[in-house]
Amino acid sequence: MKKIAVAITGASGSIYAKLVLEALTQLKDQVSELSVVMTDNARLVWQTELGNEQYETFDAKYFSTKDFMAPFASGSAQYDALIIVPCSMGTLGRIASGISNDLITRAADVMLKERKKLICVIRDTPYNLVHIRNMETVTLSGGIICPASPSFYSLPQSIEEAVRTVTNRVVDLVGLTNRSYRWGQKNLPED
Repeated sequence: MKKIAVAITGASGSIYAKLVLEALTQLKDQVSELSVVMTDNARLVWQTELGNEQYETFDAKYFSTKDFMAPFASGSAQYDALIIVPCSMGTLGRIASGISNDLITRAADVMLKERKKLICVIRDTPYNLVHIRNMETVTLSGGIICPASPSFYSLPQSIEEAVRTVTNRVVDLVGLTNRSYRWGQKNLPED
């Protein structure tokens, strides 16, 4: 059983956050705690991109970006992973610089100092040299940069299926058993 926090920033790509949250709630037999923190801009982007306000309907505990009393703001809570999806380049830059000015960047700092999983699902494109250096810094500090770049060898038939190629990879990176397409397989594994 894992304790997982999901942070949603205002970068474009709300569908990635939605599908990660759906996957984690479906894997509740492997997740003992699921916590969510979301920026105000993330709410606006979600409403714009997905046309709804369903971001607080998942079976999770919700926290404000200003709530430094949230359990995952401290290593003593023993959270196993923080997934930042989508991760804006501003958030990535603050993490790379060690600036813990809100719950998201503080939780990222905690994951790095505790040597736990920090997964940053970046969606911006193209990258400038500052972005690349920030990705390098976070990677060298123990974080995982997982670009929101879908794969196509599973022959996705919709945008959602293409996005799932990334979100399934994120679930794998957290260390959960995940039923998804694997390279070399013709079909999904049976239940």
